[in-house]
Amino acid sequence: MEKVTPKQARVAIALFFFVSGFGFSTWASRIPTIQRQLGLNEAELGGVLLALPTGLMLTLPVTGLLLRRFSSRQVMLVGAILYNVALALLGFAAHTWQLVALLFCFGSSRNLLNISMNAQSVGVQAQYDRSIIATFHGVWSVAGFAAAAVGAALIRERVAPGPHFAVVAVLLTAVALYNYRHSLPLPPAPAERRPGFSWPSAALLKFGIIAFASMACEGTMYDWSSIYFNKAVLMPREDAAIGFAVYMVAMTAGRFAGDPLTNRFGVKPLLHYSGLLILVGLLLAALVPTPITAGLGFVLVGLGVSCVIPMVFGMAGRSTTLSLGSAIAAVSTVGYFGFLVVPPVVGFIAEAANLRWSFALMALLGGVMVWLVRRLPNE
Repeated sequence: MEKVTPKQARVAIALFFFVSGFGFSTWASRIPTIQRQLGLNEAELGGVLLALPTGLMLTLPVTGLLLRRFSSRQVMLVGAILYNVALALLGFAAHTWQLVALLFCFGSSRNLLNISMNAQSVGVQAQYDRSIIATFHGVWSVAGFAAAAVGAALIRERVAPGPHFAVVAVLLTAVALYNYRHSLPLPPAPAERRPGFSWPSAALLKFGIIAFASMACEGTMYDWSSIYFNKAVLMPREDAAIGFAVYMVAMTAGRFAGDPLTNRFGVKPLLHYSGLLILVGLLLAALVPTPITAGLGFVLVGLGVSCVIPMVFGMAGRSTTLSLGSAIAAVSTVGYFGFLVVPPVVGFIAEAANLRWSFALMALLGGVMVWLVRRLPNE
């Protein structure tokens, strides 16, 4: 096998992030269409959406086990293939139970892909003497924005989700297969004294809770931003994906700015202002639901969540008590609870009250982040 250079590995892993981001946002961009096709109200949709993070959470111990038996590059490739198979099938779900089962598989495969590619990204970061890890997540956001734009265009052309998802899945699988050869041949993670379900140590728990708040907001924006613009901002259905696109543009810009900002100001100030941006952005969108103000609020939320996970994963990767893959999985365990619990709760609250109340309550998570970050030790 030819030696993989740092540049080759960086490009290859960035393209795996592209596969993950484009696939996920392809699904997210068509949630309103699928909701209408299956006749789901907000509470029912919230319950259905619970299947994706449930699959993701329940696969965390399996991912940790696989990373101790195989190289992260092998787990990453298998995860990418299964992820795209699940995506292709999602577009053809004709019944609610089928959608639930496929979302569970989509979440499970997404976990295999994301944990392993984040382990690869930290391995690539170790080959550089400056921060580059946020740019991987920036590529994820570029992919997400591109997928949202494609989704909006296909909605206007009245293309059904089935062929849309199938074509995307085939193309993304080809990208993963081609770039696998330049991923890092990292050895399997060493066995831990506490195998199985990865729960953070006390030292990592505070970062896990910050990840929880951020991922809860991310999950809410992925699942509900287009619906919010349709039902709270009163945008036409064919234009409602603009809310999601605006959010993705802001998150993309924030992630590409993350590395220079981290190098200049440090992690703690960035985490502090990230929480403030989330708090203000969600409150603005909830209190003044016009296209301009809600759009500005979504921009602030996108900037706020943009660098939280890269920074938290970077700190977890420097853990001295767990191996690289296990440390990332440990923080993810707490973070993904936010992804699991909060977006469906948004649907339940929206059905009981309305979406504006849901988003206003979500703003509290930004305040929680600010409170926690102030209690972190100085760098």
